[in-house]
Amino acid sequence: MTSGSRTVLVTGGAGYIASHCIVELLNEGYQVVAVDNFANAVEDPQASGFPESLKRVEQITGKKCIFHKADMNDTQALNAIFQKHEIYCIIHCAALKAVGESVQKPLEYYKSNVGGSINLLMVARNAGVKRFVFSSSATVYGNPQYLPIDEKHPVGVGITNPYGQTKYMVEVILQDLHKSDAAWDIILLRYFNPVGSHESGRIGEDPQGPPNNLMPFVAQVAVGRQPELKVFGSDYDTKDGTGVRDYIHVVDLAKGHVAALKKFEKSFGLKVYNLGTGQGYSVLEMVEAFKKASGRDIQYRKVDRRGGDVPTVYGSAALAEKELNWKCEKGLDDMCRDLWRWQEQNPKGFANK
Repeated sequence: MTSGSRTVLVTGGAGYIASHCIVELLNEGYQVVAVDNFANAVEDPQASGFPESLKRVEQITGKKCIFHKADMNDTQALNAIFQKHEIYCIIHCAALKAVGESVQKPLEYYKSNVGGSINLLMVARNAGVKRFVFSSSATVYGNPQYLPIDEKHPVGVGITNPYGQTKYMVEVILQDLHKSDAAWDIILLRYFNPVGSHESGRIGEDPQGPPNNLMPFVAQVAVGRQPELKVFGSDYDTKDGTGVRDYIHVVDLAKGHVAALKKFEKSFGLKVYNLGTGQGYSVLEMVEAFKKASGRDIQYRKVDRRGGDVPTVYGSAALAEKELNWKCEKGLDDMCRDLWRWQEQNPKGFANK
C-alpha cells in the first residue's frame, strides 16, 4: 500500500494536463497514483498497458508513478484503487474534452464527464477521502460580461456547448456536496487556454485525430501533418480581427495544481481560482510567435466565424496569486518554443514508433 500522507490520485493521468501535473507533483516529493482509461491517450504496447506519456514522466523525473487502467464509471475498479492505496487527495482531470465532438455526442460527454465525476465522488466519500481538486474551465463563464474575467463573474449563462456544460454541472455538484458536508475541502481550478509542453520536449499535447485547439493545429501545420490552418473569423472587434484568448503555459498550469494542494494543510471549505496569464493574444499573434519559434512558415486561410465563438476572453489570476502564492512565469515565446520542441521531436506524437 502506498503511504497516505503524500499520495495524490490523479485521474486522466496519461493526458496532456495531468501528465504535466504529475511531473511537478513527483518533483515536489508527492507519491502519485494515476488512473486513465485511454480515451484521450496512447497506450504503450511494450509496457503491458502502461501509457507512453507516463513512461516519459518517469524518465523526466527519475521517479516512479503508479498506474491503474480504469474508467471513472467503473465503481468496482475505483473501489479497488482506494482500497489498495491510502489516498491523501484527488486531482480530477479525467474528461472527454473536444468541444466540437461534444456537440455531436452530448450523451457520451454527460455520461463520461458528469456521471464519471459523480461516481468518483461517491467512491471517494465512502473511502473517507474528502480533499478534491477539480480541473474546470473558463468555458463556465460563457460569453464574457466584462474583462478581465475574475472568479466573481457569473457562470453557467451562455455556455455554447455540452463540454462547457459538463464542467459547469460538476462545479454545481461539488458546491452542493460541500454544502451538505463541510468536511469536504474542494478547489475548482478554472483553466484558460493551456499550450506548450515540458521543456524537455518528451511530453506534450497529442490530439487523437485533427486537433480541436489552435496551437496543436499550428504545430502540426509547421511539421507537415496538416496542410493549412483555418482562421475562423477575421472581422471581430479585436486588434487584427481575429479572436483573442488567454494562453497559459502548461507547466505554469501544472504548478498551479501543486500550489493548490498546499491549501489542504488546513481546512478551508470550497475555493475557486482562475489559472491564466491575464493577457490576451489574437490568433494571428499566436501564428506569428510560432513562426518565429519554429522558423517554419505557417500557411493559413481566413474563413467564416464558428458558431458560439466569442471575440475576446482573458482572465484575472490575481486571486490565485494572493491566496496560492502562484503566478505564471512563462511567456508567449516559452509557450511556442516548448511546443515546437515537442512537435519537432515527436512529429506523430507519442505514436512515433
